[in-house]
Amino acid sequence: MSRRKRMMDDIDQDIRDFIERETRDNIERGMPPEEAHYAALRRFGNVTRIKEETWEMWSLVWLEQLCQDVRYGLRQFRRNPGFTAVAVLTLALGIGANTAVFSLFYTVMLHKLSVARPEELVEFLYKYPGQPRSDGPWKWGEYENIRDHNHVFSALTGTGFDNLARVRIDGAEPETLILESVLGNYFEVLGLKPSIGRLTTPQDVPASGDAGVVVVSWDYWNRWFHCDPAILGKRILVNGNPETIVGVAPRPYTGPRVGNRTDVWEPYQKDAVRMLARLKPGVTRRQAEAEINVLYQSWVDQNNPGHESTRLRQKRVELEPAGAGLARVRDLYGKSLVLLLAVVGFLLLLACFNMAGMLLARSAARQRELAVRVGLGASRGRLVCQMLTESVLLSGAGTLLGVLLAYFGTGVLVHIMASTQAHQHVEIQAKPDLNLLLFTVGIALVTGLLFGVAPAWYAVRSSPGPMMRRTGTAGDTWFWHWFGRGLVAAQVALSVFLVTGTAVFLNHLSRMRNFDLGFRSDHVLLVTIDPSDTGYKPEKLAVVYQQLLARLKTIPGVRSASISGCTPIEGCGSGSRFLIAEGHVEAPEQRQRPAISFVSPEYFETLGIPLLAGHDFSLRDVGRPRVAIISNAVARHFFPGVNPIGRHITVVYDPQPSPFGDAQPYEIIGLAGDVKPWELHDSPYPTIYFNMFQENHLDDEFDLRTSTDPAAMAGTVRRVMGDFLKSVPVTRVKTLSEQVDSDIVPERLVATLSEFFGVLGAALAGIGLYGLLAYNVARRTNEIGVRMALGATTGDISRLVLGDAAGMLCAGFVVGACLVFWGRPLAASLVLDLKPVSAGPLASAGIAIAAVALLTSFVPARRATRVDPMVALRCE
Repeated sequence: MSRRKRMMDDIDQDIRDFIERETRDNIERGMPPEEAHYAALRRFGNVTRIKEETWEMWSLVWLEQLCQDVRYGLRQFRRNPGFTAVAVLTLALGIGANTAVFSLFYTVMLHKLSVARPEELVEFLYKYPGQPRSDGPWKWGEYENIRDHNHVFSALTGTGFDNLARVRIDGAEPETLILESVLGNYFEVLGLKPSIGRLTTPQDVPASGDAGVVVVSWDYWNRWFHCDPAILGKRILVNGNPETIVGVAPRPYTGPRVGNRTDVWEPYQKDAVRMLARLKPGVTRRQAEAEINVLYQSWVDQNNPGHESTRLRQKRVELEPAGAGLARVRDLYGKSLVLLLAVVGFLLLLACFNMAGMLLARSAARQRELAVRVGLGASRGRLVCQMLTESVLLSGAGTLLGVLLAYFGTGVLVHIMASTQAHQHVEIQAKPDLNLLLFTVGIALVTGLLFGVAPAWYAVRSSPGPMMRRTGTAGDTWFWHWFGRGLVAAQVALSVFLVTGTAVFLNHLSRMRNFDLGFRSDHVLLVTIDPSDTGYKPEKLAVVYQQLLARLKTIPGVRSASISGCTPIEGCGSGSRFLIAEGHVEAPEQRQRPAISFVSPEYFETLGIPLLAGHDFSLRDVGRPRVAIISNAVARHFFPGVNPIGRHITVVYDPQPSPFGDAQPYEIIGLAGDVKPWELHDSPYPTIYFNMFQENHLDDEFDLRTSTDPAAMAGTVRRVMGDFLKSVPVTRVKTLSEQVDSDIVPERLVATLSEFFGVLGAALAGIGLYGLLAYNVARRTNEIGVRMALGATTGDISRLVLGDAAGMLCAGFVVGACLVFWGRPLAASLVLDLKPVSAGPLASAGIAIAAVALLTSFVPARRATRVDPMVALRCE
């Protein structure tokens, strides 16, 4: 028995006892029994009201009313399953999209590192005029200068580049892990404590030839050793070098880079470094930045020759907050995620407009029911609470389904982001936490109130008498009539905005994919191997590579094969190397610093890079005078208007001695076309190519041009390479087309999702238009019957209904076009090289929305033409 029933039974019993006593007293005074009973009831008063007031004194009335509203709302949804399903799905798509994008945005942009006082951490970046900023590497001398002379940092540390490493444990098969080199004080500066053992110190940096120590991640410890403390002191092989495990990092810490889950840390020193610092209390980032730029310029003047300092003085140091991780991933995806947040915000607003229109129509249909309830004593505030409870219930159900969709959607987003070439080890995990929970609950409440307030106010705005007497359209004032139409026009406007954005971004992605790259990315398979465990000397390995190339060319479907250190889109480094050309005199500060690529013969044929003059490398070059092939950008700089074939060029490494010997000149035997490096937005980079077999500089990426789908040949190529080099593992297989696509991940991310959101927006606009027209037809049934009785034809009725739709469609299109041109500058600031919005995408959006509107208007219009005049005149 419920508490309410027990209490009401007790109250009933007390009331009966009082009335019985009062009745007996009245009888004793001489009243007849029946009159005595009625006198007792009159003296007691309204029994029902007193029972309710007594209950309210001893209970939480608001909680009971809330439970009643929830039960009533659930019954209403059960009675209208079609409406409920459409409403929940609409909200789930809007809320799910927002939750998915926000979870990714929070993880990439806002999530704090699991370190001590993350708000104090800053990262060192530098920027040359007209170029994007970079995180390094910084020279060791630059690090020492800032470490020893700054007054703004309490500590300074750094990391090297994270690399894939082959790690072998107890003779097991080697595993490819992410290895990060760090300075000895790295963990101390971050304020981290080990799970077991200890973390690295400056004394752990190994001398040349000595075995080193490593710290492993908690995930690696759990995966391989099942959290066994005996891991301490165990020896493992890292890239063939013995290392001793001295500790396990704290469980929450997975590395400083968002999306990169580091497995092993090893200490190093006196090498290129990415710098991290901790600000002193009271020092602002801008103050620190000003001092560091002064220190850097002073170091340049003291440690670099004149021609080098001219260039380095242009470099500006920037300090970026590093509490949320290093800036590389944020710089790559930040603008795209901000743009996507804006898009999904518009999508959620569209879903709210849709739901407001549907609930407004539903409230009009329930007008008599609500009027009866008001007439029976219900307050308008009580009815508003009930209507809002139904709205929040809908948004809550949509949120639950939306969270499930968000987990799926986040996985899709991470999959797209993980394909980027610059960050091959992206493992972003948008785990649910308090912030995401608060965002999801907040968005559910806001959406429920946003689309529920207007329908709730509409339902209780008038007196119960007139509300019960009204029929047909008479219950509508001009405000609510135009408010409903305005909701549909707003949906159309937002849909035009989303669909136009989809067309613009898809066109931008198509332009990116059809850039003149300078090479052919189709039908090229890239296979990377790890020859570190072969034990071959370079001379022997060169022979093996040549034999393997010959074997690969015999595979059916392989047209040519070559070896390279990097493809053009990966970008080969230049460092401090510069060129001196025969017969060309220039000032030292104007010297060109080209990318240097070591390739095998047939490289240009395999990658489709045109040879504009001269000829390709050959195996016969080995043992002969050195030769090189230059790109057209190098030729334009050094040999303008002159054939460079047969001329000589020298590579100089400054300021250190050249690793190429005595800086011997290279004879130019070929002129290659320019190729797009690194960023597709950049201009072609000057490149010089060397014959890797002649230079004895062997790399490990095999490039194969095929006559069929390269991905389909991956298994065959793996098998042939495995049979030929049994001890050499294949570490990566990828097509060149995939690699090009990985260079435009932000554009792909925005285009793919805006395409989905644009289609969804058009569908929501169609649903909203259909709902309002269907409601109008049902609401105007008697009016339509009168018109048909007076001689209106089915064509007249169709034009009446479709005319309403056309008016709302045109108004929405005009507003949507204004939104498009208003939002274009914002999109252009977030998407590089985005072309201005032209009439084409806008017209395409208008046609698409018009087609959706025509389809959704057809059913209500057809239903209106089938109204029976006699039935309509008898309605209500």
